Amino acid sequence: QVQLVESGGGLVQAGGTLRLSCAASGFMFRPSAMGWYRQAPGKQRDMVARISSGFNTDYADSVKGRFTISRDNAKNTVYLQMNSLKPEDTAVYYCRWSVYWGRGTQVTVSS
Repeated sequence: QVQLVESGGGLVQAGGTLRLSCAASGFMFRPSAMGWYRQAPGKQRDMVARISSGFNTDYADSVKGRFTISRDNAKNTVYLQMNSLKPEDTAVYYCRWSVYWGRGTQVTVSS
C-alpha cells in the first residue's frame, strides 16, 4: 500500500532552519511528481512546493527564495529545506502523491 511518512518537523526560532523528509513507498517513485503542502489552524491546506519527475520545481509565492524542494530517487524520498523561517510558516506540513497524503509533521516557528 502507499505510504508517505514525513519527518523533521519541530520547534524553531524565527530565522532558523528545518529540513523535512518524506519517505515514500508502495508506488513508482521515480516517475511521480511529489508535493509539500501545509495547513495552519483554521486555514485551508495550501501547496508549498512541488517537484516533477524531471526535477522541475514550483513554489508558493510566500516561500520562494526561502524553501527548496528536492528529491532522491535512490532513496524514494522528497525533502523540503526551509530557511529563514517565519512565525507565519507555523503549520502541519504534509507530503502528497496523487490523491495520497502523509500524516503530517508539525512545524512551529517562534518569534
